[in-house]
Amino acid sequence: MTALGFLHPGHAAEDDYPRIEQLLGSDIRLTVVHTDLDEDPRSVEALRAMGSAQRLAAGVEELRLSGAEAVVWASASGSFVHGVQGAHEQVRGLAMAAGLPASSTAFAFAHAVREIGADRVAIGAALSDDVAGLFAEFLRETGTEVVAVHGSGAVTPAEVAGRDYGRVLALAREADHPDADAVLLPDTALHTAAHLTALEKDLAKPVLTAHQVTVWEALRLTDRRVNAPDLGTLFTREPIVQV
Repeated sequence: MTALGFLHPGHAAEDDYPRIEQLLGSDIRLTVVHTDLDEDPRSVEALRAMGSAQRLAAGVEELRLSGAEAVVWASASGSFVHGVQGAHEQVRGLAMAAGLPASSTAFAFAHAVREIGADRVAIGAALSDDVAGLFAEFLRETGTEVVAVHGSGAVTPAEVAGRDYGRVLALAREADHPDADAVLLPDTALHTAAHLTALEKDLAKPVLTAHQVTVWEALRLTDRRVNAPDLGTLFTREPIVQV
């Protein structure tokens, strides 16, 4: 049994985790602990506060008691808004507080892009253009070329979580670019676990989504490798990235 822990901001689309656990079809348990979320978490300032050391530390005891072997801050925007150096400091603080290997969804995307061999990517996010641009800057700092950035506007997590497959696909298509080797959808409020194979078929290229890469990152931290084609190209690649 491998137990993985996730600190998830607020309540939106976290039911993707039990779905992913089922699709993994292995002896893997995913435990989600919710962190506090401001009423309107869409500004850069609110996103930085969302991933504060105090808020993250508040959830680690429950994860330790669950037997988690690694913990991931399950927020891309709550990490990349700090820049690469700030995100590293955030993860180091989380690891020290939890006494466990730690990472974040932002770094999960950076590692997953390398895992699938994507040199150039396109980003589609239900974020304002300035926040989506910060994700592009983060990826560029980690060595990935970003050829397109599409921000569909800052909307509430509840609105994002309510999007059906047609709207998720529309976001991915609007973001896609002929030069992109993969499309990235960084919103943890977006339901994507049930759509990964359909998205990749419709776009004819790999698609990386927030919960997908977050779980993969936790597995990477524990040196687990799982082949799960229903979770997209990322879960069919070997070997796992070593960093």
